[in-house]
Amino acid sequence: MDNDIIKLMKESMENTLKNLEKRFSSVRAGRANPSSLDGVMVEYYGSMTPLKQLATISVPEATQLLIKPFDRSCLGAVEKSILAANLGYTPNNDGETIRIIIPALTEERRRELTKQVKTIAEDAKVSVRNNRHEALEMVEAEELPEDIEKGMEKEIQDLVQAYNKKIEEMLKNKEQELMKI
Repeated sequence: MDNDIIKLMKESMENTLKNLEKRFSSVRAGRANPSSLDGVMVEYYGSMTPLKQLATISVPEATQLLIKPFDRSCLGAVEKSILAANLGYTPNNDGETIRIIIPALTEERRRELTKQVKTIAEDAKVSVRNNRHEALEMVEAEELPEDIEKGMEKEIQDLVQAYNKKIEEMLKNKEQELMKI
């Protein structure tokens, strides 16, 4: 059972890292990234639909996104939704596609994004700590001999430290990416 607790904890922490990576990818760094439009919802025939279900999103150039809806009648709705999402993008509608030129980041905006990324990383660390707390409760509930319990607690703490280190590395890389001009 003790290995199951560690296995569950590792699995949960890996999910935390995947979530962190996904959230980091949504923070744009001055380059075109289709995932920056993942949260955009478009009103399509009376229901809110994710943009990526209504159109193909490609990157023809490093600082440009090209959105080609499957149904041209929703171009206006897509354009409105992008503006409403408040991503700092200005969509250009040419009647068939929508082009978004990604503006260069100002120093101030880079600092704001760095703060945002730090907050996201801190959320991931909180999640790791919550995983530790749950794992320690599971170990306590097992009523194992004291020496085995202490060994598991140490193993759990080592895992927490390892994952916190991974989170710090990911944060450092993202900060460098954001501050690079």
